[in-house]
Amino acid sequence: MSFQSINKVESAQKMLDIALKRVSKINFKKSKGDELSKAKKKELMKMDVVNQNVHSSLFRIIREFPALDNLSEFYSELLKSSLDFDRLKQCLGAVNWADNQAKSLVLTHKKKVAAARSREVLHSFMSAYLGRLSSVLKQVNPNLMFLEEARKILKAFPVIKQVPTVCIAGFPNVGKSTLLGKITTSKPEIQNYAFTTKTLNLGYFDSEKGKVQVIDTPGTLARPEKMNNIERQAYLAIKYQADLVVFVFDPTDTYELEKQEQLLGMVKRFRKPVLFYLSKTDIASKEKIALFEEKHDFVKTPSWLKEEIIKRIAE
Repeated sequence: MSFQSINKVESAQKMLDIALKRVSKINFKKSKGDELSKAKKKELMKMDVVNQNVHSSLFRIIREFPALDNLSEFYSELLKSSLDFDRLKQCLGAVNWADNQAKSLVLTHKKKVAAARSREVLHSFMSAYLGRLSSVLKQVNPNLMFLEEARKILKAFPVIKQVPTVCIAGFPNVGKSTLLGKITTSKPEIQNYAFTTKTLNLGYFDSEKGKVQVIDTPGTLARPEKMNNIERQAYLAIKYQADLVVFVFDPTDTYELEKQEQLLGMVKRFRKPVLFYLSKTDIASKEKIALFEEKHDFVKTPSWLKEEIIKRIAE
């Protein structure tokens, strides 16, 4: 699923301004009939243009935002952890209400225009219509503003494909992004400090049975009761998306082995198959490497890791 296609949510005043600007550009063609009939046609056309533009703006919001009841567990939990889910539903409901109100208003005022007996009253009907419409839009303006902020958050969500998926887990700055770059075509940002990964980085490689998706999860700390939004993404990715987890151990002095084992224990609670990868072996001491190798059977190179991933996923 992609949330990148959600367009900017305009304010109530902006929607109305755009509609009125379209009205000002109407090219009224000469028509037959008396002066009253011609004036009615013009007012009816103006109302139609305003209604069509307002409806288009409101309905686009409803159409582009995801159907909240149909989200996958991953996206549903990610959304709920990122913003007020109930408020989002209320705001989308308010937009739908405003759209229905706008339709009702234009029908009511078009009937009044059609029944008018003089040109003098036509302008007052148009003014009344615009006033009522403006009131409806202003009533839902706080909802529109919330939806615009929600759009910005949703736009940053990763696009997860429904293909065999591997999650790379481990502490911050242990080499997860570097590993992603070695086994996929992804070019993630890599810096020498913790929490470089601010969201989920995705990469892909091809196997005989199709594409394999690899997710580099943000460096997560062993503190489930205090997870920030970055760590929450990692948690949800492993919980809902992973068919296999690659746990990256760092044998340097950055993190104690005991702490890394605690985090591994958390990962194992998801009951997903786990492969172990030892990073930074070029700068770690032989003694440290030996200490880690006593604990686990490690995959030692990126190419070997890819072979193991393909074999495990195929099982």
